[in-house]
Amino acid sequence: MYEIVRRHLGKVVAGAAMAVTGTAVMVGITLPGSAGAEGTRGNDLAGGRTAASAPPGSADAAGTPPEPATLATAPPEGAKGVGTDPLTDDELKRAEALALIPPAASAQRDVEGGRGPQHLATELADPLPEEIDKPGSPRRAEVRFYDYGRNELITRTVNLETGKVEQAGVQRGVQPSAHPEELREALELILASPLGKGVREDYKDATGKALTSTGQLWFNGDVYRTYREAKVPAPLAACGEHRCVRLVTKILNGSWIDTRNLIVDLSARTVTRVG
Repeated sequence: MYEIVRRHLGKVVAGAAMAVTGTAVMVGITLPGSAGAEGTRGNDLAGGRTAASAPPGSADAAGTPPEPATLATAPPEGAKGVGTDPLTDDELKRAEALALIPPAASAQRDVEGGRGPQHLATELADPLPEEIDKPGSPRRAEVRFYDYGRNELITRTVNLETGKVEQAGVQRGVQPSAHPEELREALELILASPLGKGVREDYKDATGKALTSTGQLWFNGDVYRTYREAKVPAPLAACGEHRCVRLVTKILNGSWIDTRNLIVDLSARTVTRVG
């Protein structure tokens, strides 16, 4: 998803002149119209579709309406997956609960400063070498958390059959991709910061309304990597040890608002302009 956003935004920025309003920039986007769909429909009609090739729900050559088309109902998801099937919703919940080991978890902090670590991701773990292609092998999940209290990445592998944590590790200076909850908190910090004034002004100019909530914007982003930057401002020197993110934002069904020059240090809860 991040790669798609980057490619799309890159094309937009490369092909559009950027007009500065306050400290943020809006880039106009023309959304694709419905011409393609209309053209497809027209081609079907022009091709002389016969009754034999008519789609479900249309009348046959004799004018007799067919039986109404029906949609098959997806089978309910089981509580447990099999083999290398993706983790079910029940397994995801169980894995996260098993990986939160008390009482240590209560001393850890999430992105908002609340009690407990910030959940980042839960994925199906690879089977052990001796279990590959062996029927009935236990399924395991790798769960990743981030403790904002200590700036540590916590990884735990849980056995979903036995309920035990089989592996655990803690790393510093390792920053996996950002979770949507972290991106939303970053946008909250931008809008509450003096540096978010330009974002609010651009939204007002484009819509005539005040920007008061993150729900009024589409947003995405990822971790800010200092090693990719030619010059890193002093307030962002701790990024890498701290968890820092960069966002791309867009008015819902509207134009882009360029927030890429605003970097949020989620650990320090600060916003810094770059470039």
